[in-house]
Amino acid sequence: MSSVEDAWRNEWGRLLALLVARYRRLDLAEDGLGDAFEAAARTWPTDGTPGNPAAWLLTAARRRILDRLRAEAVAARRLPLLAVEAELTEEAQRVMADAGSTGDSWGYDERLRLVLLCAHPALTPESAAALSLRLVMGVATEDIARLFLVPTPTMAARLTRARKRLARESFDLPTGADLEGRLAMAADIAYLAFTAGYAPGSGSDVLRPDEAAEAIRLARVLREVAPRDTPLGAELDSLLALMLLQHSRREARVDDSGGLVLLPDQDRRRWRSDEVAEAIDLLTPWARAPGTPYLLQALIAAEHAVAPSAADTDWPRIARHYGELEEITGSPVVRLNRAVAVAEADGPVAGLALLDGLDLSGHRLPAVRGQLLLRLGRDDEARAELLRALDACGNEAERAGLRRLLDGTTDTAG
Repeated sequence: MSSVEDAWRNEWGRLLALLVARYRRLDLAEDGLGDAFEAAARTWPTDGTPGNPAAWLLTAARRRILDRLRAEAVAARRLPLLAVEAELTEEAQRVMADAGSTGDSWGYDERLRLVLLCAHPALTPESAAALSLRLVMGVATEDIARLFLVPTPTMAARLTRARKRLARESFDLPTGADLEGRLAMAADIAYLAFTAGYAPGSGSDVLRPDEAAEAIRLARVLREVAPRDTPLGAELDSLLALMLLQHSRREARVDDSGGLVLLPDQDRRRWRSDEVAEAIDLLTPWARAPGTPYLLQALIAAEHAVAPSAADTDWPRIARHYGELEEITGSPVVRLNRAVAVAEADGPVAGLALLDGLDLSGHRLPAVRGQLLLRLGRDDEARAELLRALDACGNEAERAGLRRLLDGTTDTAG
């Protein structure tokens, strides 16, 4: 990784937060910082990396922002030009006075403001997640588009609309219940971005673990900048643990031919033990805490991670965790997952009973029902469910798995 790429990865969100805090305009801050990185890419390879890359980038970005403000002032002839010039000159002098200083506050307040601004309730969760990855993490627009399975121009337009919505919003930190609510939304945004990377998309695109890793970076930033004395502390630790546990299996999730490998069939030697260990360390202080959505999901993932094999999985404990999670969320997706766990613990009849009356769009409900019916030897019913799942499934890798299941049924009609 070059010094410019390293600075982009480590400093983008921090520098952007400082610029937005100073100039109160997302467009100015993002354009100025982008120009600064372009200048760095041109000059650092020949002139050498400066001793303090972050300070160099910040100074370059400020200069470009001031140039833009001067140009806007000249274009806006109705403004009192002399007063604007005097104000800009004073700002420029102040910027130049600390241009070489390493004492800028990289503080967490600025980064927290930026994270929470992106988690503004005026945005949809999808737009907030995309904007967080772009502004806080510096992820390229085309990579965000790939993560959310949309064309790059579509994502660029979505990001532009999100920026415009936030143009007049306050950059001040919320307090009290508003702060906790915004932090909770930021956590949900990070997990939404993560799950997009592991939700099989349409066509042949199976999984996108590299983009999901950016969402983990976002969760780390959120955990780093969020006040630790809030009730959300356990949830932020649990969220990061959950993401690490799921991400640790990335190399075992797809076979050499690009097909999906389901959890029971994965080679557990390919799971990342360092990430599992970090996740377990994060969960240990909260293992006996009252159940919360991310904590319960993380505890479920941890049960899979610590089991030496699929046969050794503690399914009754997982089923109990899912039961608690369903009580909290009322989610039909949780009910579906609980049914799978109950079927493993108590048999397919018990699992099918939990699916009675469940209303869930997409292919997953008929796919699970079909697999449980197969286990009971009810092939005709299973085939009908699996065909329904196949019709509703848009991902080629998952469709291939459903076809393999169908091959195990008997087509009495034909």
